Parts: sequence; structure tokens; C-alpha cells
Amino acid sequence: MAERRQSEELNRSTAFDNRLRPSDFDGFVGQSKVRDRLMLAVKAAKDRGETLDHVLFSGPPGLGKTTLSYILGEAMGVNVKTTSGPVLTKPGDLAGLLTSLEPGEIVFIDEIHRMSKTVEEYLYSAMEDFSIDILLDQGPNARSVRLDLPRFTLVGATTRIGLIAAPLRARFGLVNRLSYYEPEELAEIVRRSAAKLGVDIDADGAAEIARRSRGTPRIANNLLRRVRDYAQVKAGNFITGQVASDSLALLEIDPHGLDEMDRKVLETVCVKFGGGPVGLSTIAVSVGEEPDTIEEAYEPFLIMEGYLERTPKGRVATDLAFSTLGLRRGNGQGQLF
Repeated sequence: MAERRQSEELNRSTAFDNRLRPSDFDGFVGQSKVRDRLMLAVKAAKDRGETLDHVLFSGPPGLGKTTLSYILGEAMGVNVKTTSGPVLTKPGDLAGLLTSLEPGEIVFIDEIHRMSKTVEEYLYSAMEDFSIDILLDQGPNARSVRLDLPRFTLVGATTRIGLIAAPLRARFGLVNRLSYYEPEELAEIVRRSAAKLGVDIDADGAAEIARRSRGTPRIANNLLRRVRDYAQVKAGNFITGQVASDSLALLEIDPHGLDEMDRKVLETVCVKFGGGPVGLSTIAVSVGEEPDTIEEAYEPFLIMEGYLERTPKGRVATDLAFSTLGLRRGNGQGQLF
């Protein structure tokens, strides 16, 4: 029963994201250099009557990698077939996907760094020669059959580009890293999303949500979803700066954009370990979260904003972290002012 509720919630969240997702380059806000490069590549490929070169997107979650993949499909006038790295466990999975393609179609593999090594090696020839060799039978009767594939475009997305093998990375013609968004860009995204949702929002309301969105459009849209509920019930369906502030306070998201888990991480480093250095695994155990989640979902923002530093000996809290938590550095432990 609980699993079904979680599945239904995930489906609703996905539908919400798709509703707000822009469908073309004109509607995509931010990442101007990446967008310009992609628009140029699309125009050049269409003028030559060729398929688009393989594309790799890297960067933290929620910055638009999936959205840009669908925009590429729209711009090229082709379908996008979506899968993810962990799903492709056997060469047959990859063969089934690739042999079903129409010429020019896009295959989008999310979290491509989590693909199995065996499948990855089959992908090399598929990307370069547009063919794959499938081994039939076993032992003395084993034989290899080459399957020719239609020319296609592979679009990969990863949050950890360092885990992608060099031979695979070298086969992508366009490698793009997405960076965190500026508050002004996020405010524009919030305004556009609010218009699609049919909720009124003023400039202060959009700016307040953007300021607490950790530089990430997905978080901005999720916060807008929650603020919309608050505004609908308590503010006549109109989001002002004060309405947004009151709503986000209920969610325990402070004016700096720090949520409950961010504060737990900072308090662990500052209070329990006197500001560090402390290892990632120790932090994860202390806050009850997986190390990968801390490293990928929380730590980048805390480092970017100057709350944490990575050192060879571990994570170290900065003076900003202490002051934000209302602490001062002590001998071995953070202390209240």
C-alpha cells in the first residue's frame, strides 16, 4: 500500500514536471552558452541533412539535462526514446532498444555513468559504426552476428562525469556541463511556471522563491508547487513576497535556501566535530543519509555558497557556516553565541 502511494506521488510529480517543461530553445531559460552551442549544432546538422552528433550533458540534478534532450528532439523533428543506465543490465536490452529505432531518432540515457560495463562496451561500436555484434549460443557453437543500426543520436546525462570511462566520453561530439542558475534566471522560470499553473505571482514572490531554490530550476518549480497550495488556501491564489516567505518558513527552508538536511550537515560538522575536518562517511552516518546523496544532492550547494570546504583530510566548516547557525568556534566544538 505504501509502495503504491509512493508510485502515485512519483507519477504526479513527473506529470507536474512535464507540464512546466519548455518544449523549445526559446522557452528554455539560462545556460545561454550551452543553448547557443546546441542551436548551432542543430542548424548545421539539419542544413546538411545529417543526424545530430552524440551529446553528453553533465552537472548536478535538476538543471535541465532531460529537458534539453527533449528540446533537441523537437528541434530535429524526431522522436526521443528514454531509458536510464541502471535499466540497461544486459547487451540484449541495448540491442532491443537500438534495433527498434527509426533513422535520426534520439536515444536518451539518464545516469549513463551507472550503466553496466558490458553494455557500455557494446555501445562503443553502436555510437561509432552504427552496428553491434551479438553473440549467439555458447561454447563450440557460439557465433557472432553483426546487426546494422540506423544512424541515431545518443544523448547521455550524468551527475558524475568522472565515472564515465574515457573511451565512452571520447565518442560524444558535444560535451556540455550545466551550471547552477542565477537568481534572476530562476525568478523568470518561476514566473513562467506560475503562468502555466494559472496562479498570480508578483516580482517579489518570484524573487523570494528563486532566492531559496539553490540555483536549481527543479527545486524552484517544486517550491512553487508548495507555495501555490499555501496561496490558494490562505492568500486568494496570489503569491507575494510575504506569502512566499511565510509558505517557505512552514517548509523549514530559510532565507539562505538551507533546508533541514543542510542544517543537519552543518551542525554535524560545526557542533559534533568542532568545524572539522570530518569524513563524508562520518557525516552521512551522523545525519542518517547515504554518502552519495550527501555528496551529490547537498554538498555542492553548501560548497558553492561557502559553508563547507573540501580538504584532503575531510570536510571543514567555514566561518559563514558558524555564523549562519548562530555559533562561534570553540575549542573542539561549536558553541552558541
